[in-house]
Amino acid sequence: MTREVTPLLYEQIVAHIGSLVDRGALRPGERIPSVRRLSLQRGVSINTVLQAYRLLEDRGLIEARPQSGYYVRPRLWRPPPEPEPSDPPPGATRVSVVDLVMSVLHAARSPDIVPLGAAVPSPELLPTLALNRAMASIARRLGRSSNAYEFSPGSEALRVQIARRALEAGCTLAPDDIITTCGCQEALMLSVLAVARPGDTIAIESPTFYGILQTIEVLGLRALEIPTHPRDGMNIEALAFAIEQRRVRAVLLVSNFNNPLGSRLPDARKRQLVALLAAHDIPLIEDDIYGDLGFDPVRPKSAKAFDRKGLVLLCSSFSKTLAPGYRVGWVAPGRFMREVERMKLVSSVATPTLPQLAIAEFLSNGGYDRYLRRVRRAYAEQVGTMTRAISRSFPDGTKVTRPLGGYVLWVELPRGVDALELHRLALTQRISIAPGPIFSAKQKYRNFVRLNCAHPWSEAIEQAVVTLGRLVAELARL
Repeated sequence: MTREVTPLLYEQIVAHIGSLVDRGALRPGERIPSVRRLSLQRGVSINTVLQAYRLLEDRGLIEARPQSGYYVRPRLWRPPPEPEPSDPPPGATRVSVVDLVMSVLHAARSPDIVPLGAAVPSPELLPTLALNRAMASIARRLGRSSNAYEFSPGSEALRVQIARRALEAGCTLAPDDIITTCGCQEALMLSVLAVARPGDTIAIESPTFYGILQTIEVLGLRALEIPTHPRDGMNIEALAFAIEQRRVRAVLLVSNFNNPLGSRLPDARKRQLVALLAAHDIPLIEDDIYGDLGFDPVRPKSAKAFDRKGLVLLCSSFSKTLAPGYRVGWVAPGRFMREVERMKLVSSVATPTLPQLAIAEFLSNGGYDRYLRRVRRAYAEQVGTMTRAISRSFPDGTKVTRPLGGYVLWVELPRGVDALELHRLALTQRISIAPGPIFSAKQKYRNFVRLNCAHPWSEAIEQAVVTLGRLVAELARL
């Protein structure tokens, strides 16, 4: 087995600054952090930072200006502009996306398709062998008991580890505050069932993950799309206005690195959101499934960190970070613990035992932190590489988000380009994409697509982006 080689400290700094430049977070002509400041931020010596900056100079990414500092050098390419904040029409609506989502997902299941559609981590980056070894070892140790039901609230060993890790997100949770679930989707479903009834209105980001829309649809609820900024998330002022105008039963959002935007609600805005909803006694269902995948070393807080009334139901899972096939998620439902636990018993009885225990062991031995350091660097680099490829291959009028975490890009195509038609044409070229209408209750975003950047860059992916750019240009001319 090949042993993972940890990059040297100066190489980590080079990768970090390089990814910020590639994504456009640091633009040509902008000053980068001073040597002393970065030394303090990263906890490394000044000589280490200087070594990294010299290498970045050699690569032509930055330049030193006497008595001024280091700056991003002018480059031959510039990242495309960002999409504007969304502006969905007012009013709650019934949701009808399930059939469209199913047709998109089924069409992209072939193994020979370039997988730019589904937002799933690359199998090449997952610690599958280590997890499987842990599961086999646990099965041998436990014998027959490894095949017993793990009734709600789920594995205590796993809940202990989740509670410990929640401290990094600013949350003080006890193991008994947590219920394990079959993935984050079940956690969201149980949370919605606990706080809402058919016909109620749920406020959501616009655009939002289609799994959230599917949940709202199958439960007979109405969706109220709230304007959302591509970097800073849901517009809290617009939400406050909506709450004054109509009865909102709950708010459901992805707080860190929203899918598909990659937006992150700043901590101050999270505090403001929680206070607003507490004043109206409105529950917040928070999906923080991507929170561990920020490109910066410090994990952003969850909105749950500011909850003082038990109104925040925090949902997450290990499907986007560690083990999509294990289907292990969790929810910390606050004051709705009893309702969620009852719904869990009715819906799926228990969460599979061995996957919970394998993940608990992986978390307890430090493997998860080492793994996260590696994939955060990989995803930051791959998002930057995809952005550069889009800027080279797509026609003028294309706009691209600049996420600070996760592994998806939200791409606005020139006006007149139909994302559903692009999806159909792309499949004929053995390429999958996620068309914009599946991310809206009202099937807006007809000229948007979401692209997955999780897979390591390859000739096949590069050629797929070139092909997509050609198809977009052809559609724009029609």
